[in-house]
Amino acid sequence: MEDKALFPPVNPVYSALKGQCPNCGQGRLFKGFLTIAPGCQACGQKFDFADSGDGPAVFVIMIVGFVIVGLVLWLELSYEPPIWVHMVLWLPLTAILAAAVLRPLKGLMIGLQFKHKAEEGKLDD
Repeated sequence: MEDKALFPPVNPVYSALKGQCPNCGQGRLFKGFLTIAPGCQACGQKFDFADSGDGPAVFVIMIVGFVIVGLVLWLELSYEPPIWVHMVLWLPLTAILAAAVLRPLKGLMIGLQFKHKAEEGKLDD
């Protein structure tokens, strides 16, 4: 039986969104910027179930693209700046926003997998 006294129940989605273990909320989920740790150093939970795939990248494209395109259109229609202004503003801002949003979204996908006990599909023979 698992000892729940050391690790009270935590919201796995919120914990993973912050980059913490979805099981205990104390250990690290990532060992690098986007590399998943093999397991939690606090509770021993293995993260071999975690496979976020392309999901976080798709959400980053949708969210950041929506924000950037909206701002580009607003600036262009309001002030009609030269193209170099767009390049100087939007290329770095797009990269910064994408990098800022990607890790939390990857953690969110892994937290949802943990919460719903998602696993690889199996075919019955």
